Amino acid sequence: MGHLDWLERPELSDAVLIAAFSGWNDAGDAATESAKFLRRRFRSHPVAQVDPEYFYDFASVRPSVRLTEGERHIDWPRPEVRVGELDDGRPLVTMLGVEPRLRWRTFCDVVVETAETLGVSTVVTLGALLTDTHHNAPVNVVGASNNAALNLTMGLRQSTYEGPTGIIGVLNDACHRAGFSSVSFWATVPTYVHNYPSPKAALALAERVAQFLGITLGESELHSAAANYGRQIDELVAGDNTLAQYAQQILEESAAEAVEDFSEMVENPDALMSELEQFLRQQEPD
Repeated sequence: MGHLDWLERPELSDAVLIAAFSGWNDAGDAATESAKFLRRRFRSHPVAQVDPEYFYDFASVRPSVRLTEGERHIDWPRPEVRVGELDDGRPLVTMLGVEPRLRWRTFCDVVVETAETLGVSTVVTLGALLTDTHHNAPVNVVGASNNAALNLTMGLRQSTYEGPTGIIGVLNDACHRAGFSSVSFWATVPTYVHNYPSPKAALALAERVAQFLGITLGESELHSAAANYGRQIDELVAGDNTLAQYAQQILEESAAEAVEDFSEMVENPDALMSELEQFLRQQEPD
């Protein structure tokens, strides 16, 4: 596996892999923040890093410079693999990084081979998308799988989405074809606050993963951040008449209408962003 740099190669069995990537699949940073939280919760440590040279355009995803005791270091956008242990003793493998820009099929081959090397049996991918939902409404988390038996057992459904996809969609297909039990969970994030992190959605994803795996999370800093999220966004919206009007418009819609066709939008948030931009253009200046 020439694209993976191993720090150690533990021998695991019946492991769970959780993968999340920042970018198109990660509205409000919810997916990646959820994965980071699960890493901390289950005391994960690094075991490998993906060599970024083959998968990234460094002009669009730039490395960063840091100084440590006066010495200059370059930090590259390297997806990292960590290993921890769930409360029931099962190994937890996580892969977290920036969505790759190049060679997705090869990248997915690297993930699949990593999973096979680390004894993974179940793959869980996380995503978040923008929808017309109010920031004080419960976060809607939808699960989908290509595994008919898993769908029946967990009350999930096979995705019927057709259209553009991100790395999560491609990776799900690769994992399914490789024979893993794979499932994807997606959380909703309000369109009108798309530039703000959503710990509320991140927590909802983590709780859905915990439910799927039959584990508990306990209280954490993510719970506190999620509890404060509504108040912080309330203050933001109150200070902007246009946002306040848009949020009120969403509140006046029925819950059924607010989540209509959700499954078809999971991997294509562009339509909702266009709707928001159209609404903003229609507003008269004060």
